Amino acid sequence: MSEETESTQPVKATQPVKARKASKPKTTAPAPEAEAKKLTSAEPAPAEASLPNPEPKKKFKPGQFFLNVLVFLVIIGVGVFGGYQSGLSIRKQAKETLINQQLGDQFTRALVDIQFGHYNTAKQRLEYIISVDPSFPGAMEKLTEVMVLSNIPTPTPVVSPTPQLIVDDTNYEALFAQAQQFVAAGQWQNALTVLDTLRKKNPSFNTVQVDGMYYFCLRNLGVDMIKAGNLEGGIYQLTLAERFAPLDNTAHILRDNARFYITAASFWELDWKLAAEYFAQLNGSGIWDGTMTATERYYYAAMRYGDELLAQGAYCEAYEQYTAAQTIGQLDAQAAKGANQAYQECYPPTEIPEPTAEPPTEAPTETPPTP
Repeated sequence: MSEETESTQPVKATQPVKARKASKPKTTAPAPEAEAKKLTSAEPAPAEASLPNPEPKKKFKPGQFFLNVLVFLVIIGVGVFGGYQSGLSIRKQAKETLINQQLGDQFTRALVDIQFGHYNTAKQRLEYIISVDPSFPGAMEKLTEVMVLSNIPTPTPVVSPTPQLIVDDTNYEALFAQAQQFVAAGQWQNALTVLDTLRKKNPSFNTVQVDGMYYFCLRNLGVDMIKAGNLEGGIYQLTLAERFAPLDNTAHILRDNARFYITAASFWELDWKLAAEYFAQLNGSGIWDGTMTATERYYYAAMRYGDELLAQGAYCEAYEQYTAAQTIGQLDAQAAKGANQAYQECYPPTEIPEPTAEPPTEAPTETPPTP
């Protein structure tokens, strides 16, 4: 057996084999299926096969969405409700603070009224305080005290017409007592002089009582000045009193009327129309400037405005002004003449038509009956 051969079968050596030229191997296009198999078996798996699988998309759940919306709305509602309750609490607290301030002011005034013997006014103030807050400290006790004092006759204090002011301005108790005497006597200006001295020397002495006396004196002095015809001075005093406490209704109306009177008087002899219109609103108020009352000024302005309307040919309007003035007093000669002319022009006499004679009508003749 030869060592060079691998096969076990004997090879017959017959004829020598001729050497053949090497031929190029024929290349044939592999079949698609075979190529695919070859690729799948030989090539490595693509990278996508090695990536983890993506999570599946979550489906939209309407129930969960509406639940989240509901929770959100509940949170907002709770916040709004909390803010509303906080606002109500702040507003209620502010209202209570304001009421307590007003009641405290009324209680202070009631103490001043009691001090000067104005028991009826003090009773009204204390009854108002108790109606608003029955537990107001000291109100019920003071009301009981006022009811007792109001039934006890109090002697009228005897004060000299022009008492001398205390020279010793270091005796604060004496100054305070003298101010009380002046207030009780209705001498408002003297009382203010003493109070000014006391306040300059010792601003902290009986602060509440002194402030109440200031208000009482300034208020009454202003009212008296306006009633006396000193309108500007009275307005000034009432404005000073308002710094200590709000004015009562009487003083407030009186000051407004004084201001309105000054405005109306600014049109006097310049514009009779506006003067008549303004003083017509003050007619019957009793306010005056020391020379003429508002009613007298309205009476005169209406007549002069009527004269102007008559000259303009507005006869009916002029007669209305004359009539308004005549309700207050008798017209002067010029206004009386103008009123007569305005009446004739506004209400001219109407001619009465004369009756026309109707032609006589002939009596109907009776016709004899035909046979």
